Amino acid sequence: MALNVGDALPEVSLKSQTGDTVNLKDFVGKKCVVLYFYPKDDTPGCTKESCSFRDSYTAFQEAGAEVIGISADDQASHQAFAAKHQLPFTLLSDTGNAVRKSFGVPSTFGILPGRVTYVIDLDGIVRHMFNSQLNFQGHIDESLKVVQGLV
Repeated sequence: MALNVGDALPEVSLKSQTGDTVNLKDFVGKKCVVLYFYPKDDTPGCTKESCSFRDSYTAFQEAGAEVIGISADDQASHQAFAAKHQLPFTLLSDTGNAVRKSFGVPSTFGILPGRVTYVIDLDGIVRHMFNSQLNFQGHIDESLKVVQGLV
């Protein structure tokens, strides 16, 4: 079942690049969440997207949102990727792609994991979804505009 605009955030607990378990429901009532699914650490498109989120991170924080990335890469890969590119936000390891599947993130050409960003409000409701494999900057621009409109 795909997660759509208006749906409540499902239970999601995954390990971060630091080894901590992060439960997305812990943000409900505290911060909006910009949750972006990306295919793979250290690939050109994913690096460009993640670095763009990094470059706009202060704006997201000022708007009351936390940015969190998810891919199937393991903790060590996320740790190296975050350190190499000075990513100030959390990366979660969905090594079996269970969360990706539960959100209904589509694959491109049936093989490449999709690139979808969700904006989740303070109440834990999905308020926006942006799906584009190639428009990396669109994920950041669309999400920031939505987050700023929620305040």
